Amino acid sequence: MRFSWSRIGATAVLALFVAGGTGCSLVNKIRAKNELNETAKAYKEGRFEEAEQHAKRALYLDPDSKTAPIFIARVIHQQYKQGVDTPENVAKAREAIEAYKRVIERDPGNDEAYRAISVLYAFIKDEQHLRDWISARANDSNVSSEKRAEAYAILAGKDWDCSYKITELPDVKVTSIEGGKPNVVYKKPKEQKDFDTAQKCVVRGLEEGETAIKFDSNSESAWSYKTNLLLEAAKLAEMNGDADHKAQYQKQADVAGKKAAALSEERRKKEEAAELAAATPTP
Repeated sequence: MRFSWSRIGATAVLALFVAGGTGCSLVNKIRAKNELNETAKAYKEGRFEEAEQHAKRALYLDPDSKTAPIFIARVIHQQYKQGVDTPENVAKAREAIEAYKRVIERDPGNDEAYRAISVLYAFIKDEQHLRDWISARANDSNVSSEKRAEAYAILAGKDWDCSYKITELPDVKVTSIEGGKPNVVYKKPKEQKDFDTAQKCVVRGLEEGETAIKFDSNSESAWSYKTNLLLEAAKLAEMNGDADHKAQYQKQADVAGKKAAALSEERRKKEEAAELAAATPTP
């Protein structure tokens, strides 16, 4: 039997390349870990631009790293200054949003990234992208019922705010003193479009609130926003001179409010019990 030295030689060379590649990968992972350590150090010391460079270097060295992408997003986020509306600062917020989205591409269940994106959209007053972002989660069948309920409740809250800003205007909410007591009357806004906007927001918000409750019947925020939206509906009915519907909405709001209050009390008791358990020494 004849041996092929050329085949043996090629196999040996291949083995060396494999071993070498594995060793290189291991070295890069170690280097990446060191870069992340430097990221954390620079981050704690407030040197965010330097921290960003270390984090990006870590990801370059270890493309499969789960830690580097979230570090990158965090340090970019820290470079954004809340309340400063310069183009450069807003651009930094959008850069952080995109970085968090890359985190979610790798880890769809990352709640830190999801909430950070929501917060950043709110900070830069990008209401349309914020609503689209929350709506995407609300309609995502891969997300848990509780998280979908939370998303729908947030949307309901935004629609409540849309109506409330209109119904609380000085020329809409008219307060007078009768018999020594304040009396509030709601009148239609001067602009019909404002009334139409409030009505549209209330209708949509109530649908969102009901959907949130379907996904999580014990969602305190969903019941609270449903209560407030029903009160908004009562105001709009009063503006239309519709006393019957106003009374119906107020009655429904009372029922929803009691449910929200019961859930709030239940949550409070659970929190107190948890605090007591944490404070009680273990025998």
